[in-house]
Amino acid sequence: MPSSIMDPADASVVPPSPNSPSAASRRLLPWLVAVAFFMESLDTTILNTAVPTISAALGVAPLSMKAVLASYTLSLAVFIPISGWMADRFGTRRVFSTAIGLFTLGSLLCGISSDIHLLVACRILQGCGGAMMVPVGRLTLVRTFAKSDLLRTMSFVSIPALVAPMLGPIAGGLIVGYLHWRFIFFLNIPIGLVGLILVYKHLPDYRQAITPALDIVGLILFGSGIALLSYVLEIFGEHALSGREMSGLLALSFVLLAGYWIHAKGLPFPLLQLRLFSIRTFRAAVSGSFFTRLGIGGVPFLLPLLYQVGLGFTPIQSGLLIMPQAIASMGMKTIMPSLLRRVGYRVVLVSNTLILGVLLLVFATIGPGTPVWLIVLQAFIYGAFSSLQYSSMNTLVYADITDKDTSSASSIASTMQQMSVSFGVATAGLATAFFIPSTHSNAVEMVHGIHKALTALGVLTIASTMVFRSLKSGDGDDVSMHKVLHPGG
Repeated sequence: MPSSIMDPADASVVPPSPNSPSAASRRLLPWLVAVAFFMESLDTTILNTAVPTISAALGVAPLSMKAVLASYTLSLAVFIPISGWMADRFGTRRVFSTAIGLFTLGSLLCGISSDIHLLVACRILQGCGGAMMVPVGRLTLVRTFAKSDLLRTMSFVSIPALVAPMLGPIAGGLIVGYLHWRFIFFLNIPIGLVGLILVYKHLPDYRQAITPALDIVGLILFGSGIALLSYVLEIFGEHALSGREMSGLLALSFVLLAGYWIHAKGLPFPLLQLRLFSIRTFRAAVSGSFFTRLGIGGVPFLLPLLYQVGLGFTPIQSGLLIMPQAIASMGMKTIMPSLLRRVGYRVVLVSNTLILGVLLLVFATIGPGTPVWLIVLQAFIYGAFSSLQYSSMNTLVYADITDKDTSSASSIASTMQQMSVSFGVATAGLATAFFIPSTHSNAVEMVHGIHKALTALGVLTIASTMVFRSLKSGDGDDVSMHKVLHPGG
């Protein structure tokens, strides 16, 4: 068996076929998963710049479009936790192809919608597909590639998740400006159809021989708790609800999640295996990802605000100033494996998180007199280090996970990642609202307030390095191959 394929660690995992996946399938699999990640990530941001146009076309107020944006996020939050069980029960190929099919069908229906209520319903259908694409795609990669090859593979497929949020606003603006808003959704259709063909031909079909019954009570408790929490974060700072109502919904979401925790403790096969948090590498990767994103997760929200409102750049110019982050993210993947092999996960994550915090403090110095070349340079450096951060955290998740737990680990990691994105934007919004007066009347006050918000988020990011200090020098060596180069480390 080729070294790039790992033997199933548990006899209950049924391999895709009597033989290992072909060499062609192994080459195409990362591309297939990467394209699915790109579709899902792009769809969370591409609509933002088209909101005024779509609301006018549908004859509704722009504020009503919030339901179109929030419905997709809520759908992701609810259906991600169930994706691991579905992959074990029905097989990765069937679930992944169903996910792409639902996403593509939802895109088509969104594109032909003429009513906002129908558009919201179709966005929920899109979210059902998008929720399964990311965790099932990761699960397939983890079960196909050996841990020594996982870093290279996961760093490649993580690039779309970094690039798509940066391209989304630009792509949305160009489509609305030169085509029609419906093409925002139609863009997914040819990609989805090609993806379905490639999935059928090249995606391995891993499944469990015996799958425990679905934890229905856990799904209700966790799904409703996560959905409610996502909703609160989605409307945070918009004054759509009173402070008392927001606090009540937030408290209810925590009660539901606490109820799930109590419920899951007494079950041998809960919806999500919380016992995985007893594994040091998994706990550090998942919790570290969450707390780090509280700081750096607000950057895509704050930088366009700084560039457009504070410094007077157009949306296209603002997008071009952020583009170097995407270029650097792609470039970093070539040196990332050798870097982790040389120094290991603990050193990389502790030092890299510290560097990201410092870079946020540097962003807080950008003002009207800052040369454009310096802004571009800072964006490039930030993109490289953020790419290293995300890829390192995403691969460390599976360092000590057995094959029978990969589906649950993938579901937990994807759920926490989705929540951390919402929390990051909410944290940035809170910091901005705190430092920028509601009655601000000029760009100077806006720039000054965003600088303070970036400083606060930079300090928060630096503080999150404490999570990664719990790692030991040998953690993740099977993934980074650090032990091979430094057997004494």
